[in-house]
Amino acid sequence: MISWFESSLGYDWAFFVATIIDILVIALPLMLAVAMIIYADRKIWAAMALRRGPNVVGPFGLLQSFADGLKVFLQETIVPAAANRTLFLLAPIITFTVALIVWAVVPFGVGVVLADINVGLLYVLAASSLGVYGIILSGWASNSKYPFYSALRAAAQMVSYEVAIGFILISVVLWTGSFNLSAIVMAQKSHVWFFNGYILNPLMFPMAVMFFISSLAETQRAPFDLTEAESELVAGYQTEYSSMSFALFWLGEYANVLLMCALNATLFWGGWLPPVDWAPLYYVPGIIWLFAKILFFFFLFSWVKATVPRYRYDQLMRLGWKVFLPVSLFWVFLVSGYLMLTRVGVGS
Repeated sequence: MISWFESSLGYDWAFFVATIIDILVIALPLMLAVAMIIYADRKIWAAMALRRGPNVVGPFGLLQSFADGLKVFLQETIVPAAANRTLFLLAPIITFTVALIVWAVVPFGVGVVLADINVGLLYVLAASSLGVYGIILSGWASNSKYPFYSALRAAAQMVSYEVAIGFILISVVLWTGSFNLSAIVMAQKSHVWFFNGYILNPLMFPMAVMFFISSLAETQRAPFDLTEAESELVAGYQTEYSSMSFALFWLGEYANVLLMCALNATLFWGGWLPPVDWAPLYYVPGIIWLFAKILFFFFLFSWVKATVPRYRYDQLMRLGWKVFLPVSLFWVFLVSGYLMLTRVGVGS
């Protein structure tokens, strides 16, 4: 694309315009996908509770999310009198922006990635951890005890599970030998027998399960949605928000859920590769396989939310610090020890 614009704009402007177009090609479909998965989320919950779900606005209720979006757009943005106005309005912007910037390094196919950097996994870990700032600012700037209490819970929860996620990602890096997400995907090709991904790998499969559960906690999804526990927090850190400021929290939350689904697929389940290393399956575009895996993991997210009761906060912390942290740390030693035993002499 740069070469297409370069003849008329010069390299610098061509690079700028091409980058903007690439960003829009990712961001705009992502916003549409967020609207549709909110609808899908509600339909899955309804089906599991033997209810109908959205079925009035548009065919099969498909336009319900857009109607909700129009409703919040037309509402008045109310800022509490005692709130810190600047930080109050800045918090949802931070949450929404951070949810988008991580997608820059997610590969959708061979070479189909906005920024194919060598430290892509570190970028994901660093950028996604910034989301806690939006939540903390929203709780503190609201000047209300319930949002503030929820923000403290969210900060402790996200930090706790990011530690375990970090050790899980170390195991992935050790196994693949790269921080580049595209290289991590290609390392999973025909990994065991003819399967792409780690489904039959006894060392990496437990890490995949732990990463999925940690993804639920990192995005504050049930059964780890302690930040929105209605019985004691009213609605959580976004209690005082309305109109588009509330919608930005909502969009950011679902964009993060989609991101975690994409990372689950990319890090452990072959990314854009088909499930089986069989030549005819490669005729299907890789982006279709990636989307199918994202939708599968999103279904699991919704399934868990519809069926698993909420944890108590002490149970949440115990799982993160007394189970996931020691197990993931032990697994780093286990994976590294196995690789030292089996790869001695390689390249010598």
